Amino acid sequence: MYLACHSYYSLRYGTLSVEALVRQAVMNGLESLALTDINSTTGVIDFAKQCKAAGIKPLAGVEIRKADQLLYIAIAKNLDGFREINELLTKTNLSEMPLPKQSPYFNHVFVIYPTDNVPEILQKHEFVGIKPAELKRYQPSFTKKAEKLVCLYPVTFSGNQEFNLHKLLRCIDNNMLLSHLPPKQYAGTGEYMIPISELKALYQEYPYIIRNTEVLMEQCSFPFDFQSPKNKKCYTSSYYEDKILLETLALEGFKDRYSADNHVAKQRLYDELETIHKMQFGCYFLTTWDIIRHSLSKGYFHVGRGSGANSLVAYCLKITEVDPIELNLYFARFLNNKRTSPPDFDIDWSWTDRDDIIDYIFKRFGREHTGFCGTVTDFKHRSTVRELGKVFGLPKEELDQLSRTTFDQKPQDKLVKSIQHYGKMLAGFPNQLSMHSCGIYITEEPIANYTAMNVYPKGVPTCEIDMYMAETFHLEKIDILSQRGLGHIKEAVCIAEKNKGVKIDIADTKSFKKDEKCNTLLRTGKTLGCFYIESPAMRGLLRRLKCDSYETLVAASSIIRPGVAQSGMMREYVERHRDPSRIKYFHPVFEEQLKDTYGVMVYQEDVIKIAHHFAKLDLNDADVLRRGMSGKSRSQQEMDKVKGQFFSNCEAMGYPKAMVEEVYRQIASFAGYSFCKSHSASYAVESYQSLYLKAYYPLEFITAVINNNGGFYRPEVYITEARMLGAHIEAPDINFSLSNASLKGETIHLGLDQIMHLSKKGIAGICQAREKGGPFSSLADVLDRAALNFDDTSYAIYAGALRSISRSKGQLIIEAKRYFHHEPVKTQALQLFQVQPKAHTYELDEGDMFEDAFDEMEGLGYPVSVSPFDLLKTNYRGAVYASQLLQNEGKTVRMVGYLISIKDVPITNKDGKTKMNFGTWIDIYGGYFDTVHFPASLKKHPFTGLGCYLLLGKITIDHDFPSIEVLKMEKLPMIPD
Repeated sequence: MYLACHSYYSLRYGTLSVEALVRQAVMNGLESLALTDINSTTGVIDFAKQCKAAGIKPLAGVEIRKADQLLYIAIAKNLDGFREINELLTKTNLSEMPLPKQSPYFNHVFVIYPTDNVPEILQKHEFVGIKPAELKRYQPSFTKKAEKLVCLYPVTFSGNQEFNLHKLLRCIDNNMLLSHLPPKQYAGTGEYMIPISELKALYQEYPYIIRNTEVLMEQCSFPFDFQSPKNKKCYTSSYYEDKILLETLALEGFKDRYSADNHVAKQRLYDELETIHKMQFGCYFLTTWDIIRHSLSKGYFHVGRGSGANSLVAYCLKITEVDPIELNLYFARFLNNKRTSPPDFDIDWSWTDRDDIIDYIFKRFGREHTGFCGTVTDFKHRSTVRELGKVFGLPKEELDQLSRTTFDQKPQDKLVKSIQHYGKMLAGFPNQLSMHSCGIYITEEPIANYTAMNVYPKGVPTCEIDMYMAETFHLEKIDILSQRGLGHIKEAVCIAEKNKGVKIDIADTKSFKKDEKCNTLLRTGKTLGCFYIESPAMRGLLRRLKCDSYETLVAASSIIRPGVAQSGMMREYVERHRDPSRIKYFHPVFEEQLKDTYGVMVYQEDVIKIAHHFAKLDLNDADVLRRGMSGKSRSQQEMDKVKGQFFSNCEAMGYPKAMVEEVYRQIASFAGYSFCKSHSASYAVESYQSLYLKAYYPLEFITAVINNNGGFYRPEVYITEARMLGAHIEAPDINFSLSNASLKGETIHLGLDQIMHLSKKGIAGICQAREKGGPFSSLADVLDRAALNFDDTSYAIYAGALRSISRSKGQLIIEAKRYFHHEPVKTQALQLFQVQPKAHTYELDEGDMFEDAFDEMEGLGYPVSVSPFDLLKTNYRGAVYASQLLQNEGKTVRMVGYLISIKDVPITNKDGKTKMNFGTWIDIYGGYFDTVHFPASLKKHPFTGLGCYLLLGKITIDHDFPSIEVLKMEKLPMIPD
């Protein structure tokens, strides 16, 4: 009887969760129920699962609306009908065409029109919905259509409180005050569920309406399959052909990766292939290989990371660059017989290449079978307060203050009380649909079988369900990610080839790992610009470890993770690494399996090792144990079974009970914060590629870093690093700069993109005009050929980008104003003669180097022509410099530093929650140093923005890594602008 029910996936309209809707259906004695959210099928599959569990027959549908007008309701007769509904929504969403006022022809869908939108002729599958209130003004013309009339009793909320919430949601959606909300934009007060007997009583004088409704619902079903995998099943035409192709490709790749007599690797390859085929995951490997093959053919760089790097087959297919045998990585960590969901490869590309990879995937596997993963964003605390506050008419100042409070604080007045009350009700409500950052689905059946598609800012067809909804019916994503580190590498290789004529085999990572220059940079922490190892914390850890090997770098990438570091295991690892006498093993198995990490559990794989070798669990069960301890187990029953096996195996081997309990406690406490070793290993390979480029092609590398928007630090820091590497830096200039930074000899010309606020159109205009007609000779020449507007012109002038034309910015600005004030509107007509502009002379001060520096700070965000230290009022530069810290341990010194970065660390002391800071600085000579600011010092001497500071502090040395415990600091004043 209920053919029009809304959940809160009718965004900013419905107020009932799917669970609440089904729960009410049970309470009111319903045997079947239709979910018809507004222009959305997002909640349908979850609704079907909830109904099945509750013993209710689910019907899948949608309510088609244009603005606030109900056009019709579509109810799927079966799964094909659900697909037709999704295809309609997808077609209109992707084309941005309006939904049709009248239903298109459906083969497997019933259509129900409201009484104010009934077509003259109703098709066999079309009906008219009559609301109870409309029975009083029943139109005689409807008597002729008696067989076409059905009940239409909408459900949107559960009572008065939710009715009020519904009105607030409508105000939020329409961005209006509650007092301005017109009745046509919200539902009627009676749209809540009542017992089925009461609903039938409303239509008792029209029994044929009840009968028609029941017959319609009986003809509908939604037998959705929640069990079988939904991803693409075969890469070729059959599982067998997939098996042959995968084996062939893997064996071909094996020849490149290993010697023919490496029997251990060959046996591992066959073992992995057997598991892959047994679990029918061959298509997943081949699909990923296909994407990688395309990537390599285009010359793109990629990194296959995550647990996929545990696979030797993936290594042979060039999906990853991590040798699992070299690092003793277990394939069971990635794929084993106990897994209930497919594994996934996480693959990074350069941010410049990722869009092409995505485009290839959609074209290669078909748009009907490919879609980006969606996300459902919830109402968060601050946005909820602000949205509700605007609806109630609160001023911005009060909203700012209120958004910083919690809903549990005592309200100050009636309005605040209402905001808190309805804010709590809104908690967790879906607010908007959007797209996942990287997930893509490739399906066997058309995606319309599961969801509709939409287009969000990136312009990629995106599913209107999120990854958690998809996982419930076994649709798994593949992650296509991007990062700027690969952009650094790719561009550095290109610049080196262009400038020095060298072709770098950047895939030769085995030699990079053994290169002394690379390892010297690692050991000394001179890794600025290098992917994953350039942050202050990482550079400090590398110095403490005296890291000079791939294996140590892999460990460093793991132990710096918050969980390991906070547990104290990072410090313990450093201590044991530097002092072998501290190494202690809990049991001989720990010594045998954790010798490489000095008995310290560093990786998720360590849990598998101990469970396998200490408790003799097979590798599959060991991974089940790891996943369960990490909170990722889908079956508590399975987890309990493996735990019991762990203890029974240990008992059978005669281990003391106390020892077994302690081992289990250790791995349980560790599993929650452990890190995947293969993930660290993948990133460590990329780090070595960056290290090699920085060691042998430093200026090419740092230019590429600048062009790919840096990394951990702001552009100015990389420009300073370029100077330290021997580069001469030229600020942007319209006659010498490209859109990005360019390297000529040892001179880096910063790109026009460094000029703040200069538009992309302006940059393109300058570069294209200069490429076509040569250097610019005057401002008029620039304006005629590059077609800049006044704003772009003034940004370029003040940043000093026209200094090759004139040193007088004042004169250039006056000329620009005259040009734009007097210049007539240009026509497309060709000029017969090139008319030279009338020359004007001005007696204006050209300024000095300090004024230029301040203009650079205004126009670029940092000075180029001088150092920040040159702009200080004082000539004092400190008593000690970064290079002298190790020789002055324990001394209290004064230093002058230019602030590079600040890290906040929340802590709890006797006074409650507070914070401490870590700072990173550059001294007058370009040396980097680090500071520690404890709460007491920070409270008296806080950071007050970027600039140079005078620091007073004590030098401390932690395993050869110096830092300053700051007692006092003050920002130093600059000379006046």
